[in-house]
Amino acid sequence: MTVVSIFKLALFFTLTSTLVTISLQQEQPLLLNSAEQDSVYQVLSSINSATNWQTLFPDDLCSYPPHGVVCDYFTDPTTKNVTVHVTELSFGYVSDFTPNPSCSPNSTFSPLLFTSFKHLRKLFFYQCFTQTQAFVPDIPTTFGYSLEELVFINNRAFVGPLSSITGNFTSLRRLVLSGNGIHGAIPNAIGDLANIEEITLSRNKLSGKVSVNLSKLKKLKILDLSGNGFHGNVPSSVGNLTHLLKLDLSANGFSGKIPESLSNLQALDFLDLSFNRFGNFGVPLFLAAMTRLKEVHLSGNLLGGEIPEIWGNLGGILGIGFSNMGLVGEIPASMGLHLRNLCYLGLDNNKLNGKVPEEFGFLEFVNEINLENNNLSGRLPFSANFTAKFGEKLRLKGNPELCVDEKLSHRESVGELKKCSKPDIPNPVLFIGVSHSGLLSSSSSFLVLLLFWGLWILLA
Repeated sequence: MTVVSIFKLALFFTLTSTLVTISLQQEQPLLLNSAEQDSVYQVLSSINSATNWQTLFPDDLCSYPPHGVVCDYFTDPTTKNVTVHVTELSFGYVSDFTPNPSCSPNSTFSPLLFTSFKHLRKLFFYQCFTQTQAFVPDIPTTFGYSLEELVFINNRAFVGPLSSITGNFTSLRRLVLSGNGIHGAIPNAIGDLANIEEITLSRNKLSGKVSVNLSKLKKLKILDLSGNGFHGNVPSSVGNLTHLLKLDLSANGFSGKIPESLSNLQALDFLDLSFNRFGNFGVPLFLAAMTRLKEVHLSGNLLGGEIPEIWGNLGGILGIGFSNMGLVGEIPASMGLHLRNLCYLGLDNNKLNGKVPEEFGFLEFVNEINLENNNLSGRLPFSANFTAKFGEKLRLKGNPELCVDEKLSHRESVGELKKCSKPDIPNPVLFIGVSHSGLLSSSSSFLVLLLFWGLWILLA
């Protein structure tokens, strides 16, 4: 065997040995350290003590975890050592697609959540604290620099002030606390969450004035404070949230005037200010400039005034809730002409009068119209095919002067309306305008045509 052959053989064995070593290293995954693994077991036991989690999941919880426990690898920038840590903890069965560990009625909140998981990015609880009261713990200032999502949904026994939850979460993108027992005012620290994209604090027991400056929240896309006890004016700083897609302040006690600064929310597609105490300032005219709106709800605020002619550039609207607002005057025909994508229209419990616009017949996608309890009159202008698609979602009762043709009277949706006394005979001449000069001009044109027709017969 030559020297060259020996060299080639040695090189082959060296490469083979290296590849085998690398392969063995790859087949041996990094393990979660024992202290962090034990903390996961304790947290799981706190939300459901009836399950022996250590027996059910005896192996490494990053290699073979229960659903809802997620890990990730981290490299030390100095030593280049790689470690593995828990990054997500989600509890509470949502559906078969997200079968998180289920919670028991006597679930408790483990303080280890804020002391044992330094790399936690997501913490999620759904219907876990429903009977036994669980208090918001004191969160150490050293926790939260990596937390991106903090979500508590429908945990009515989870109680405590909001100020205790908003820690040093400089990386937080989602703060969702909905349907819990959280109380108190919104702390000023909320205004410092520069990376936040969603703040949902709906259906809690929050109160007070919203005085926090929101101008720093440049990335915010969702702001939902609905179903609480807030009062006072809506802060004008909301108008600085130019990336906002959803604004829901419904079911509170906000008062005064709806701030003009909301006109700056040019990206907004959902606006719900319903069931507050906004004053008698009329429907905001600045809505006309919010051309991306898909839904606008102002019901339950006695804004008064007439429905303004603002619909020309709002053709993308799908839903309008203008119920119980003290509205007067006639329903603009322009709503039927411009809102071609409309699916829902609620104008009930107002003081609207006049006829139902024939132009509503152009709304091919609408499947619910509520005009109950107004002062509408005249003949319902809808065809049989148009009314057929509504079922019980065409609501017209409470308009004693509104009538329906005989051919529609058997329809369930219009059955409570009286029958029109005269048949619907369309006028063959459509006059544009109502001035005397206009009428004379139309009559003169008709007489000239009649004269020419007579001369043609005599000369034929």
